[in-house]
Amino acid sequence: MKRLLALGLALLCLLPLTACAPQQTLYSASWFDMFDTVTMVQGYAASQQEWDTQTAALHDDLVHYHRLFDIYHHYDGLVNLYDVNARAGQEPVQVSQELFDFLQLCKTSGETLTGSAVNIAAGAVLSLWHDARESENPAPLADSAIQEALQHCNLDDLLLDADALTVAFADPAMTLDVGAAAKGYTAVQAGKAAQARGLDHALLNMGGNVYTTGPKADGSAWRVGVENPRTGENEPQYVQTVELTGGDSLIISGDYQRYFTYEGRRYAHLIDLSTGCPAAYYSSVAVYSSPDDGLGDLFSTALFCLPPAQSRQTAAENGLAVLWLDTDGAVAAQTDSWPGKAA
Repeated sequence: MKRLLALGLALLCLLPLTACAPQQTLYSASWFDMFDTVTMVQGYAASQQEWDTQTAALHDDLVHYHRLFDIYHHYDGLVNLYDVNARAGQEPVQVSQELFDFLQLCKTSGETLTGSAVNIAAGAVLSLWHDARESENPAPLADSAIQEALQHCNLDDLLLDADALTVAFADPAMTLDVGAAAKGYTAVQAGKAAQARGLDHALLNMGGNVYTTGPKADGSAWRVGVENPRTGENEPQYVQTVELTGGDSLIISGDYQRYFTYEGRRYAHLIDLSTGCPAAYYSSVAVYSSPDDGLGDLFSTALFCLPPAQSRQTAAENGLAVLWLDTDGAVAAQTDSWPGKAA
């Protein structure tokens, strides 16, 4: 059974919320059935009935994206990434405009904005590490297996036809994995839809991908924390705090939830595609995005998986506000635009 993960979950519980505006009450909801993580939302509504209606619609949207991007299961009435991976190596697979646009965004952005540090066509190597991590006795992969898998991760072999809305693989052994971008993109899209339905004062947290539809009901900011990835006895739970007010996000990629240890070494789930092995440059990378266009998750993954000099350069080239935490959990660097404050 897969573990339910809560990367950055405590972000929602950092500080007491201030008094709400008249006729607005603070509510919360949590779900455990999407993206192999815990999803939580806090927000204000005029009544329990209004809150229940809003969160039911939000949950429906989140489940839809979960199923669309799922690479492990088929769902009747939906062509998702599982279906694409199963068939695209043999014939073009027609997909929805929604899925096509997401794949096009990931392909273009991963290549041009991150120098292919994020590659949605790298499922061959990512699946090997996933299986190793989830096995009864996790252990590092043999180099020969890694090198073989890397031969089937060429993004040019992902063929997207915008006119026909089809996806095909020039390499039949290639598979897609959008884990580097899916949760952040989903949080933004579902959050925007919720705001359009009138949920104007809410904070959504999908396993370390935090998106706000607006400030608290009294107009003040949501104050969230960057978790200390190496929390121990007498150590603070948070490294810094960040204020979010609406349409902005805090996205955290780290090595402290999905990982295994072998002979004293930590092997995280985020893979450095230049080596095919888990990245080990940082313990955590946080990206603040305002407004968030859905790429914050992709950038936090890329910056975590790039060596320090390249990671800093990529952040600068894309105008990102970033906090890097060293492998021991200490602050390694932050951009001038990073809005965090000491916890």
